[in-house]
Amino acid sequence: MEHELERSTIRKLTSRLIPLLFIIWFVNYLDRANLGFAALQMNRELGLTPPMFGFAAGVFYVGYILFEIPSNMLMRRFGARAWIARIIFTWGLVSISQAAINSPYQLYSARFLLGVAEAGFLPGVMYYLTYWFPAEYRAKAIGQVYSANTLSIVIGAPLSGIVMSMTHQVAGLSGWRWMFIVEGVPAVVLGVVTFFYLTNRPADAGWLSDAERNWLVTRMKQDHDSAGKLGTSSFRVAMTRPIVWLLGLLYFSIGIGFFGVSVWLPQVIKQMSSLSLVQIGFVNAIPFLLGTIAMLMNGRHSDRTRERRWHLAIPLAIGTLGLVASAMTSADPLLSFGFVCLATTGIVGALSVFWAVPSTFLSGAGAAGGLALINTLSAFSGFAAPYLIGWIRGMTPDFTAATYVMAASIGIAALLAALLPYPDRFRQTEVSPGALALASEEL
Repeated sequence: MEHELERSTIRKLTSRLIPLLFIIWFVNYLDRANLGFAALQMNRELGLTPPMFGFAAGVFYVGYILFEIPSNMLMRRFGARAWIARIIFTWGLVSISQAAINSPYQLYSARFLLGVAEAGFLPGVMYYLTYWFPAEYRAKAIGQVYSANTLSIVIGAPLSGIVMSMTHQVAGLSGWRWMFIVEGVPAVVLGVVTFFYLTNRPADAGWLSDAERNWLVTRMKQDHDSAGKLGTSSFRVAMTRPIVWLLGLLYFSIGIGFFGVSVWLPQVIKQMSSLSLVQIGFVNAIPFLLGTIAMLMNGRHSDRTRERRWHLAIPLAIGTLGLVASAMTSADPLLSFGFVCLATTGIVGALSVFWAVPSTFLSGAGAAGGLALINTLSAFSGFAAPYLIGWIRGMTPDFTAATYVMAASIGIAALLAALLPYPDRFRQTEVSPGALALASEEL
């Protein structure tokens, strides 16, 4: 009976929360990463050099970094429903406004404001999931939502190519301008939908039965208590814990490789082929489709075995080897691209497991602050990777040197994943019926 109650509750959580969060995340990363595809037309029209484009791609993260932690703490104060809806709505408006850009400095300003608008979204969603999904289901849930990150590239790259090709010079606007409009409108709509659809806390979930709601509230109370015993639920303590900063460094290192590949890959494909915009979009999708499959499988297996460390370190090691091999075979474009696919499979495959790690020792305000701090530190890679690669490309026309730099960064992440003193495994908590009243007050 208890097992069936658990299964029905998780099934309802998944069907109620995951689809909307997936769609929101899909649109989020589409609006963030479509700059890489816009570059195929935009760079020429605005006169952007590789370093200038790299700066434009990276300055988004300056705004993101400055407002990340305040945004996540405000979400805890005002509630997930209102604050996530606000984030979505404002980033949609800024994304649409990019269609009016006419100079490099206007592009820099728009990308900075987009970062300000989106600040807090990723850790906010991660924090939200820690309030709904018990530890043994969390990596799978995170993987299901986070897969939108890479699927937005898988689907978004061909979509962006099609939109840019079909709308070029419609009403006198370039295809890349129409792309920003077409792909920004869904965020505005989703902001309204989110406000009326999401539920702030398990205790308020009227779409669960009384038995399911009581089971979930009690289980999540036990999980948060367990995380507090391993680590902290204090915001101040979480912000000063060395392991939180080191996990931020780990994710920063992952980000150098991930953002390097995702932002620059369309231009790499264009440089080594004569493919059309639409064809580039489909080719660009291949490594991220493989990575998405790996992420879902790896997260599910990590939950099943209750192990985190090696489910994180081994994929990152594969990503390192793939990037090194890609750089070594750069004279053979097809073989080099094959190794990019291998590298991306490893890098992306590690992401859902990474985000399941902090919640094993952070809870409450500690989770809100700790997740935001980790993502803030990692966001520096979003600025550093595009700009660094653009600077390297300004000195050498091919991507070999840049690929070695990305490989070194992923290698550092693999070592940190293997050696850092975070919990290797998590324990399934036993539900205490006597904890229900207290749990209902807190969740």
